Amino acid sequence: MPLIFFSQTTLKGMIMDKNNPKDNLGVEGASVHWLNTNISAITNGNGWFTIPYKSDYKKLVVNYLGYKTDTITVASVAPIRHYITPENNLKEITIKSQRNAVQKSFLSTVNMFTVNSEELLKAACCNLAESFETNPSIDISFSDALTGTRQIEMLGLTSRYLLITQENIPSVRGASQVFGLTFTPGTWVESIQITKGAGSVVNGFESISGQINAELVKPFSDAKFFLNAYSSLDGRLELNTHFNERISEKWQTGVYIHGNYRGQKFDRNKDNFLDMPLSNQINVMNRWQFTDAEKGLVSFINVRFLNDEKQTGELNFNPVNDRGTKNAWGSEIDTKRFDTSLKVGYVFPEIPYQSIGFQMAYSNHQQDSYFGLNVYDIQHESVYSNIVFNSIIGDTRNKFKTGLNFTYDKFDELVNTTDFNRNENSLGAFFEYAFDNLDNFSLTAGLRVDTHNLLGTFVTPRLHIRYVPWEKGVLKASAGRGKRSANIFAENQQLFASSRQINVDDVGGNIYGLNPEIAWNYGVSYMQKFNLFERKGDITFDFYQTNFQNQVVVDWENPQEISFYDLDGQSIANSFQVEVSYELAKNFNLRTAYKYFDISTDYKSGNLQKPIQPQNRFFVNLSYETELSNKDAQWRFDVTFNNIGEQRLPNTRSNPAQYQLPENAAPYQLLNSQITRVFSSKFEVYIGGENLTNVQQNNPILASDDPFGANFDSTIVYQPIFGRAMYVGLRFKIK
Repeated sequence: MPLIFFSQTTLKGMIMDKNNPKDNLGVEGASVHWLNTNISAITNGNGWFTIPYKSDYKKLVVNYLGYKTDTITVASVAPIRHYITPENNLKEITIKSQRNAVQKSFLSTVNMFTVNSEELLKAACCNLAESFETNPSIDISFSDALTGTRQIEMLGLTSRYLLITQENIPSVRGASQVFGLTFTPGTWVESIQITKGAGSVVNGFESISGQINAELVKPFSDAKFFLNAYSSLDGRLELNTHFNERISEKWQTGVYIHGNYRGQKFDRNKDNFLDMPLSNQINVMNRWQFTDAEKGLVSFINVRFLNDEKQTGELNFNPVNDRGTKNAWGSEIDTKRFDTSLKVGYVFPEIPYQSIGFQMAYSNHQQDSYFGLNVYDIQHESVYSNIVFNSIIGDTRNKFKTGLNFTYDKFDELVNTTDFNRNENSLGAFFEYAFDNLDNFSLTAGLRVDTHNLLGTFVTPRLHIRYVPWEKGVLKASAGRGKRSANIFAENQQLFASSRQINVDDVGGNIYGLNPEIAWNYGVSYMQKFNLFERKGDITFDFYQTNFQNQVVVDWENPQEISFYDLDGQSIANSFQVEVSYELAKNFNLRTAYKYFDISTDYKSGNLQKPIQPQNRFFVNLSYETELSNKDAQWRFDVTFNNIGEQRLPNTRSNPAQYQLPENAAPYQLLNSQITRVFSSKFEVYIGGENLTNVQQNNPILASDDPFGANFDSTIVYQPIFGRAMYVGLRFKIK
């Protein structure tokens, strides 16, 4: 281990390719070290390095595979720039390295892992909501029996308690909470970063159980042309196209078009209701990237428009003739969304550890919908801006981030004949300090202060600690507070597809008469890497607890009504997970996990476990790929198995006998699989199946024979509705 001096200074520099001086973005992965010492550094993605310096150090050695080794004489700590030259006499060699499709961060203080594009391609992955089927940390379910919309959970809590961002700009919140994940096509996503527990104060005060951040493909690195076509036996057709064009040396633009359509009616369970909605979506984004590595500037500009239409209900429902009548029960959900964002980042050329970033985003989300005789319309305008400054205190072991952000939200809601309108605005300041002893300990401590027109002025603390007790083992712990407004109607739209009466207890709060949700999240995680039979693996243990100081309780325990009220008592979510990843053989990988949830809330009727939440889950994923041939041809195989344990169901005892459900739903098993044939680096085809075990919930819609009666309810969904679904697709690209 290199010797570290607390009084040290550092030397910064940039390594570049002499053969490409104009387009050079810096050489990533070059090694530098002081001659006759073991003190070294590696250049980052922009070619910059930072290395400890003392006046005794005079010679800096630069190494990079395929380039001549250079020795530089250094006389001061002034930043250096050095061009390396290719080694013409080297014989050509080929090095193959396989990157893990899911990368767990050993060095990061937070409990974060990255899902890259290779993992996303293991499933159909037509939108962000479907991108987690091969990931054990995210649970997927359907919110109701009509809209076919998949919802995600982490640590046993629904997505409303997650901060879901797109390139660290909040994206799925407010009006878009239920359907927003379906508005980001999977092919637009380059990688997904998933953080468990309390997140960073830089990203706001709303996150409670974690953060999911989607990084989009970059025009500079994406293919010049990309096409993905998809078709499934449930009547779904999708087409994704990417067009990227270099405008100048520093500007690149991309146009990304997504369309999906389902026009075929299915009723496999013979309840006279569509198993899947009829749907039509067009989604277009124009993305610009500006890069000036020499000046340390990078910028992204996004403009997007989306139109999404859904129709569901009885098979014979005709919206032209039947809307607003009792001729037939039906629903339409029409969404138009426009959003635009700007990101600018500047790295000080002479001080590579210092940078400043600015983000600004605007969105207008308009949803017009009805569910039978219930009307729900919402328009949500949102403005978000954030400025962050990064630097160090003394040396690079002590880093900090500080900045300001501003958020404005305007909500116009119509629930049947009642208007619920409000404006929210907040201004926040944050400071986050990070310490790393460059050996076995690091911490990140953050604090932010926000003033909000409806939530008041409050403080949000977050803390993350990392410790390496021994080789290949890392222990992480976190604690933090979150606070949020509960958008009770936007987040629970499935309630409109029932005959339940809506009750809201007005306790004098500023949002629907309710108080904000406040929770503390505590967590500990331990990961141990190992070698077994000369194969690599790792095992991870996670335990997290979310303790609500206040929660807007969604009470389904009376089948004739749904009630919203402030928590009076305790609401605690405990989550335990053990996960093992292991390379069974070359290119043959296993990932398996067991999860246990204990999630209880004090309802007015007593303390109960969360309904439609299995306490036990078991997950297995197997993936195998053949070696690449000379023509880049390859086979890829992927199988995912889930065992979902027993689930408590909401109380239906007061219903007539024929509309009653058991107290608990039995366990069931799901099996998904996909086979991909890669013909070349340009073209591949895939075929797969979801729910190959053909699990279908019996009677998913209570009183489907009397949809305008007092017992109609489509909200109690605990198993798949459609059953087995097969699909086929192709991908083609021109680099």
